[in-house]
Amino acid sequence: MMQITDLKEEQKTPPLLRLGFRPFFLSGAIFGVFAILLWVLMYRGVISLSPLGGAYWWHIHEMIFGFGCAIVAGFLLTAVQNWTGMRGVQGTTLLLLFLLWLAGRIALLTPEIFGNVLVTILDLSFLPAVAYVLAKPILAIKQYRNLFFVPLLTLFTLANLEMHLSVYNNSFSIIYSAYAGLMLMTFLMSVMAGRVAPMFTANGTKTTKVTPIAWLDIAANGSLAVLMISLLLEPVVGFSATFFGALLIIAGCFQTLRWLRWRPWITLQVPLLWSLHASMKFISVGLILLGVAYLIPTVPTNHIWHLLTVGGMGGLILAMISRVSLGHTGRNLVPPKTMTIAYIAISLAAVVRAFGPWFMPEKTMMFIDISATLWMLAFIIFIVFYGPMLMTARKDGRPG
Repeated sequence: MMQITDLKEEQKTPPLLRLGFRPFFLSGAIFGVFAILLWVLMYRGVISLSPLGGAYWWHIHEMIFGFGCAIVAGFLLTAVQNWTGMRGVQGTTLLLLFLLWLAGRIALLTPEIFGNVLVTILDLSFLPAVAYVLAKPILAIKQYRNLFFVPLLTLFTLANLEMHLSVYNNSFSIIYSAYAGLMLMTFLMSVMAGRVAPMFTANGTKTTKVTPIAWLDIAANGSLAVLMISLLLEPVVGFSATFFGALLIIAGCFQTLRWLRWRPWITLQVPLLWSLHASMKFISVGLILLGVAYLIPTVPTNHIWHLLTVGGMGGLILAMISRVSLGHTGRNLVPPKTMTIAYIAISLAAVVRAFGPWFMPEKTMMFIDISATLWMLAFIIFIVFYGPMLMTARKDGRPG
């Protein structure tokens, strides 16, 4: 039986602090708009800031560990209630977690105030704190299957640590540590999509759920895990473009096979579904094209990575937070019609950012501006339509 607080006690807690998805989905979306706008202004030289590691380091780091991990925290801190049947983190504890995340964002932009070491400590402390809060109810009922996400957050912390170390020590690479974080995010998205995509597709289209194939799930997720581990170990074992490229292609092929089994073509009339399937397609195509890029040096890897970051991570985050927010605020799973524009915008942002500079390098800045505008439009639409839902009590009067 779910251990639900009395409704009178629930009403003493501001709605924004009643479950993890509320502050982290909303703040993550707002920060996703802010961080992209700030990056474009810095990239163009319109403003001059000196964040920790420099503007390039800050941009990569914050999109993965600032924006991406905020959404991951919100999702996991909400899902653990469903897994365990125990009340999710709320109130003061949730506020402290949020403030810790926010302190990291502020500190990274103002290292001259806090000092580099304190900035690093602040930023690195967030994910272990989330892991601790997440582990407590899972361990309490011995539900070890879902304990999987705790070591995963530890690996995120390790990738984040390596990225911070690249600021202090040339033995660590900004690129490989950042890509380790992104491959971890891709691995997490693959695992979560494997859990929910078949069920969501069946429920949303009133069709039979596709039965997972164990070896295909293992191959799809396992190949990503090997890629991620190879990047984390790069300071020790080095980097082989041939090995990395070949494994990327293999991983992309497994993702494609699994995606096709989910029958994405039957979801085209359901925005909440096709948006999820589109993001998974960006991941599979992105992995294959990245593999080609590492095997053929003339293909620009720095642009192709954005198929994973913008289309994969950004697209899946937008699809999932717009669905989870509806369900956990007591609403029907029918998003505002304007969200269809947001889903299209995030997909176009990925295509423009990845392929525009590749085929017309002399227009790179223009394509970056267009892609950034589309990204911001997508998340502003979410903020405008979902912000009121996230800041008010559930529509059905239940706790959460």
